[in-house]
Formats: sequence, C-alpha cells, structure tokens
Amino acid sequence: MNILEEIQNCSVEWKELGEVCEIVRGNGLQKKDFLDEGIPCIHYGQIYTYYSSYVYKTKSFISFSLSEKLKKAQTGDIIVATTSENIEDVGKSIVWLGDGDVCIGGHSCILKTRENSKYINYYMQSIFFQKQKEKQVIGTKVIELYPKNLSKIKIPIPPLEIQEKIVQILDKFTDYVTELTSELTSRKKQYSYYRDKLLSFEDEVYQVEWKTLDTVSEQTNNIFWNKIGDDELFKYIDLSSVDRVTNKIIETTAITKSTAPSRAQRIVKSDDIILGTTRPTLKRFTKITDDYNNQICSTGFYIFRTNGEVLPNYVYHIFSSSDFYKYLEENQSGVSYPAISDTLVKKYKIPVPSLEIQSRIVQVLDNFDTVCNDLNIGLPKEIELRQKQYEYFREKLLTFIAEGEYTESRVEEWDNSALIKLLQWVFGSIRVELGSICEFVRGNGLQKKDFTEIGKSVIHYGQIYTKYDFTVTETLSKTSEIVFEKLKKAYPNDLVMAITSENVEDVGKAIVWEGKEEIGISGDSYIIRTNQNSRYLNYWFRSISFQSQKERKVTGTKVIRINSKDMEQFKIVLPPLTEQKRIVSILDNFNTLTNSLSEGLPKEIELRQKQYEYWRNRLLNFNE
Repeated sequence: MNILEEIQNCSVEWKELGEVCEIVRGNGLQKKDFLDEGIPCIHYGQIYTYYSSYVYKTKSFISFSLSEKLKKAQTGDIIVATTSENIEDVGKSIVWLGDGDVCIGGHSCILKTRENSKYINYYMQSIFFQKQKEKQVIGTKVIELYPKNLSKIKIPIPPLEIQEKIVQILDKFTDYVTELTSELTSRKKQYSYYRDKLLSFEDEVYQVEWKTLDTVSEQTNNIFWNKIGDDELFKYIDLSSVDRVTNKIIETTAITKSTAPSRAQRIVKSDDIILGTTRPTLKRFTKITDDYNNQICSTGFYIFRTNGEVLPNYVYHIFSSSDFYKYLEENQSGVSYPAISDTLVKKYKIPVPSLEIQSRIVQVLDNFDTVCNDLNIGLPKEIELRQKQYEYFREKLLTFIAEGEYTESRVEEWDNSALIKLLQWVFGSIRVELGSICEFVRGNGLQKKDFTEIGKSVIHYGQIYTKYDFTVTETLSKTSEIVFEKLKKAYPNDLVMAITSENVEDVGKAIVWEGKEEIGISGDSYIIRTNQNSRYLNYWFRSISFQSQKERKVTGTKVIRINSKDMEQFKIVLPPLTEQKRIVSILDNFNTLTNSLSEGLPKEIELRQKQYEYWRNRLLNFNE
C-alpha cells in the first residue's frame, strides 16, 4: 500500500493544537537578566528578531538561581512568541534542538507533542495557520495570542511517516536559503571591509580634508501649510516608510493640509539623503528619488542636501559605514526611545576628496551594493527565489495533506511538474486535476474539402473515432501548404481529442500522435500537451473514471460537445512516471493479445474458425 492509499484509508485528522500539544506558558524572563554566560535562555522577542526555524544554541544566558524559577523547554519542544507589536510576528515559533533544557520567559509558551515537532512548526508558518491565528489574536498596539486561543487552532495530522517526509523536503529548502544567506553575509562583510577602508583615508601619502556634514550641506526648508491649497496632495514619508534592509522607500501616505500629522513638516528634494534620528542605530536612511521630489518627510528624519562639495551617493555610503554607525550609537540619548539631534549629526566629520575620487569610490561601492543587495541579480535574487520556492512547496505539501488532491492549473512561476514529482515522491500515486498536467490547444479550420492527395499531414476530428484507434504514426489525409500554415499543430507525443460527435461514446475519444513530424489539426478537436506519459493518459481517457466524469459535463442532444474548461477539472489518479510506464506496458500487451490479427486470441479464433469450416465442409460433404 502506498502512502496516498494509507492517507485515504486512515484519513488525515484535523485536530486542535491543544489536542496534540501540551501547552506550557513561560514566565519571568527580562532582558536585564541576560549574562554573557550561564544557563541558556530564549526571550520571546528573539523568536522573531534573531532565530530561524531551528535553534541549537542560544544568544542569551542567565544565572543558575534565576533558571530555577523559569519554565524550561526540552529538546524537540516548540517555543512560540505570544506577544508582538504586529500580527505577523505573534505566533512565530521555533523548535529547540540544543543539548539539554532551555529557559523560557513570559510572553511565550512551550508546545510539547508526540507528533513531529518540526512538522507542526512548519505548519505554523503556513498561510492556513496564519488565517486561523488572525481570528484568535487580540489587541491593537500590542498583539496577544493567548495560549488558550492558540490551543483552538486546528491543524491536519497525517501519519508520522508522512510528517517526516514533508519535513525532509522543507528542511532541504531551508538549508538552501541558509547556505545562500551565509554566503551573502560573507559578501556583505567583504563589502563593509572595502567600504570602511575606502572611506577611512588612512594612507599617509594621500592627504584629504575632513569636514563636518554641516559645512558640506545646504539648508533645507519646512513646509508652510497655511500657504498650501486645501486640495493639494503630498506623499508623506514617515519613519516606517523606509525599509531597513533595502534602504528604499517602500510605502508612503497621501496627505493634505487638513490630514497632515504634526510631524509632517520637512520638504525633501531629489538626491537628498534622509536619516531617521529616532532609534538611529536601526539605520533607516535612504536617497530621495525623483518620485519623491518636493514631497514631505517626518521631523524624525535628518535631511542631508549637498552644497556641491560632495556627491549624494558618496554621503549615502558614508551613512552605511561602521564608523558612522558607531558615532550614532555613542551620541544618541534616551532609554525607551533613544534619539540623536540634527545638530549632533551635522557635527559628524567626513573625508572630502576630489569629486573624481568620490565618483570612483561610489562606483566601487555601488557595484558591491548591487551584488549584495539588488533583488534582481546575484545571491539576493537566488535567496528570494529559494525562499519563495520553499514557501510555495510548503503550502502545496500542506494543502495536499489537508485536501488530499492537487488542484492547481499549470502555472508559469513554478514548474508544477516538479511539484507533482515531489508530491509523488512523498505520497506515491496522487489525485490531480487534469488541468494541472495538460495544456489544451483547440484545433481550427480544417474541412474535408481541404484534403489533397499529397501535401502536409493532417487529422480531421471525425477520423479520430471512425478511422484511427489508439496511436497514429501516419495520417490518412493530406492538405496543401497554404491550408496547413493556418492550422494548429500537434507534435510527437501530443494527444489529439475529438470534442464533437453525434453520440456521447465518441466525444472525448483521443489518439496519441507518434509520428516524427508536426501535423495539422482540425476544429472540433483539442491538442493535449503533457509532460506525463501520453499513452497512460490515453488509456485513462478510455477508462470508466474519465467516461463517468465526461458524461456529467457533455452538452447538446443532436450534436454532443465537451469543453476543455470542464475537462481541466476532471480528477485523475496519477502514479509516478515509472509506474505509468509499467502500466502502459501491461495494457499494451493486453491490447496486442485482444486486437492483433497475427497473434493472441484473434489469431486463435481465426485458426479455430478455419478448422471449424474445414471440418464442417468435410463432415457435411456426403456423396450422392
């Protein structure tokens, strides 16, 4: 029995988390308790800011005396953050795989289960879990997912061996992303090294003048809202508008004088560099593009506008340097909301070489930045694709577990043949919709009057159920080059199906084109392209499974028709290609035995008939 049959026989059980997990609420750990060494601990905030899916070593430690008071997760337990400032992070989970126990603080809980904890952790990352989670959280500024509400979320529980196979697959994708991310981190370190070297000007031979940002910038202006028309619209750049990873503006708010918040005061221009001065070490800085010229930013930004002595991109790279970061860290003030004043930022000294040298430095650092951060090329693109691929396969695997069939049509973003192979590897034979493995191309234009004695090979739909049987290697009809050029073409291993007939039996009959050339196809037929075994599909088209689904979808009385949109939704059990090939071989042999005139039963019948006729004639031949 294959895995799919096991699932179908035992059924995948949907259970509440509280049924499959013991949920233990954490307690008492605060950041002020952290030590450089001691007993391993995990703070709830680290779950969504520092750790990925699996944790083997902790970032933080606490004293032995405090550890005695805290709840502990054991190896294989799941740890869930139950509090966050946004709905995405609340409910984020990790699996503790380190040696020994780890201490857990408040705003988190421990899930202990006899199921595969990695499987549950992956499911908790899925869109299915997220949708249920959104109904269970409470709060606005601080979002909470109470353990009692978490316990109500339902998850599908397949057999443990299926859970293990799914985990193996998703682990591979996670490893791909981790390896690529590690490589990218190395490249970024290399970029940082060269950036800091290029901007340090420590060479004793090359002397450069150092100036404060204030002396190489020009004054910026605030907006006078009382002089602005009521209907005049502006894009407002708030601190949250700047992405800290890409250093680009990702979203803005449209404002007028009546809707502008009190902090919407500063006018920005193209090539300005803006830096968030609230929590400055978060590195919210970006270069203003033409899209935001003469728009408004928050007073939470310092605006640098060059006076011509320095290039904007040169200052942009300085803002990303380690030395500048250190300066911000040392000069910020405040505990809850540390900030640095514009006055202090302006006092930061930068080296000011010639514009030509600045340009060269910018060119080098831009190239590094592109290789490290451009989402359209290099490792970032690869990481993004791997991450998307991982998420895509994760959702599809978990969808199959939940629903028991694969229903997605052919798509461009991912080759769904790879996904189908993956599902077959996990589950053996799977049930899919026909549209997920077949492309339907409607034929056109060929009529019987277009037939010629010689010319290009064609098939008319009526010949499929009157002249041909299962496969075709040579066509019975030809047509001219002129007609042929206008026709849709079938290629070797394509199927050709008649979709119109006067009876239900013949509509949907198909042949496999196994000739060596392309052929023209008439209207009232479909070319069916697939990366599966064409002969297997054609045998299925003759099966009770196809016929019963077909009979429910045909239309008409005198003329019967079937539509591709309906057939795309037909369900087919699809074994792996190797099994398809084996099944085809068996059915081909049966076909030969039952239909060939030179061997098998037909030959035996023919011989017996001749023998019968011979003896009949002899036995009945009485002499007069």
